[in-house]
Amino acid sequence: MSEVEQREPDQIDGVPLPEVRRSVVGHSEARGGILALLEAGRLPGGILVQGPHGIGKATLAFDLARVIFERTGDEDAHQIAEQVAAGGYPNLQVLRKAPRDSGKGYYTVIRVDEVRSLIERLHRTRGRAGHRVVVVDPIDDCNASSANALLKILEEPPPDTTFFLISHRPGSLLPTIKSRCHALALRPLNDSDVREVLLSTKPDEEVGHAVELASGRPRRGFEALLIGDEGTLSALGNWLRDPIRPPPAAHIGLADLLAADKEGAQGRFARDMLRDWMAAEARSAAAAGPPARRRLASATELWDKADHMFAEADEYNLDPRQTLVAIFDAIRKHALHNASSIEPR
Repeated sequence: MSEVEQREPDQIDGVPLPEVRRSVVGHSEARGGILALLEAGRLPGGILVQGPHGIGKATLAFDLARVIFERTGDEDAHQIAEQVAAGGYPNLQVLRKAPRDSGKGYYTVIRVDEVRSLIERLHRTRGRAGHRVVVVDPIDDCNASSANALLKILEEPPPDTTFFLISHRPGSLLPTIKSRCHALALRPLNDSDVREVLLSTKPDEEVGHAVELASGRPRRGFEALLIGDEGTLSALGNWLRDPIRPPPAAHIGLADLLAADKEGAQGRFARDMLRDWMAAEARSAAAAGPPARRRLASATELWDKADHMFAEADEYNLDPRQTLVAIFDAIRKHALHNASSIEPR
């Protein structure tokens, strides 16, 4: 990391950490709901902050933590913000994947040892007056052992302590963890809010196309700015808006361009775009009700097929071009068979 200390494995160079940002863009209704509970003295012991990756869930959690510290402690907002940003506020604990002992890279999961160490710290005398906050970013990184260890403390949280559990995939969490938490569901931001976030680190002339590619996720906008080459991803976005209209060979050229990226950044971004399209298609079909039952079944089958193909490609180091061509073919086939009920995006 060139500008900020690295504290998480997927940190984007030059982009402030969630705990460093001093304000939240969007999510005002969700924020207001938690502050109302704080004001009423009914702050939950566990808050599950859920929604798509990269929409500002952790940023909101740290913002709420600062407000909680200010209203329940004895320090002013500036002092609290400085200490939170530096990772040194005594009443704040942050649980993420830990750096490897070798100093090279990070562990692939949040291990049970990290959770046990956290619980031990929470049982000590607190370092400041006021409420304590734990941010688990994200809880999706917990393995079975660490998730169960967290569950035990969520069942009987220490007094005046709130856990913010960040989740990109709440469906995969233990039902018992979800049942112990107040659910806070966040949605992607609108384009003007995404632009505001991107402008916090980039000049106006650079962010326009990144806003479009972000699809409501500021993190994706920052990733698009790092990739730099707008053409291929724009072409993919145009193709996904109406997969039937372009000639059948159009997506083969897209697969060639994406597979030619030596760093693989465009390919990873393209995967997210494809998954988003399939998820949106399934949601749209589900919302349409019984008349779209066949379309929903096809969309679900399409998701499962693509997920399996991506997993196989990663596991066996398969040719990314062939994987992309096969998934593009499957998307086009789905769109052709359900043309009467799919609106061009």
